[in-house]
Amino acid sequence: MKSPPPPRILLFLACSIPALRLTVGALTGGLGADPVAAITATTGLWTLNLLFATLAITPLRRLTGWHGLGRPRRMLGLFAFFYACLHGAAYLVFEQFFDWAGMLADIGKRPFIAAGCLGFALMVPLAATSTDGMMRRLGGRPWRRLHRLAYLCALAAVLHYLWLVKRDITVPGLYALVLCGLLAARMVRPRRGPVPVNLPETSAPVHRHQ
Repeated sequence: MKSPPPPRILLFLACSIPALRLTVGALTGGLGADPVAAITATTGLWTLNLLFATLAITPLRRLTGWHGLGRPRRMLGLFAFFYACLHGAAYLVFEQFFDWAGMLADIGKRPFIAAGCLGFALMVPLAATSTDGMMRRLGGRPWRRLHRLAYLCALAAVLHYLWLVKRDITVPGLYALVLCGLLAARMVRPRRGPVPVNLPETSAPVHRHQ
């Protein structure tokens, strides 16, 4: 009887599904009347979803006490960066046609573009320092401080989404609420258990006589 695949492989396959669906849709014409909009929307939403999943690991680990939850964080973060790259590439290729000057002008004119570029720029050093080797080079404490930029990435991404949507802000508003909850959970420190009271060494156990 074959053993089930390791959790890392299952997580990798799950995170790959949106990209695979986009690929199949692009090859078969299944992305609707506006394929560019479908690619942009899907990659943007999965960037947010995976980034939020990464941020949710620490509160869940504190709540459950299961330290194994920290293992998939790196893969989730790298997949969030992967979809952010696809999201940015769709904008650069299909909307700007590699017009870098036009993109810079667009950043100055449209705040949601500026917020998206800021969020992507903040993700670059996080992805670049995600390896064990970089963690050892930077040191544990500086590495953890650097990776707190993930919260700024999420904030920039939520602002990008909010400013992009002109009418119904229900969905980006929900992301904003979730981000507030994650920030609140980050600031709340778990209570330590009561400090055990050590009895004097001279105290002896009390025996009951029948």
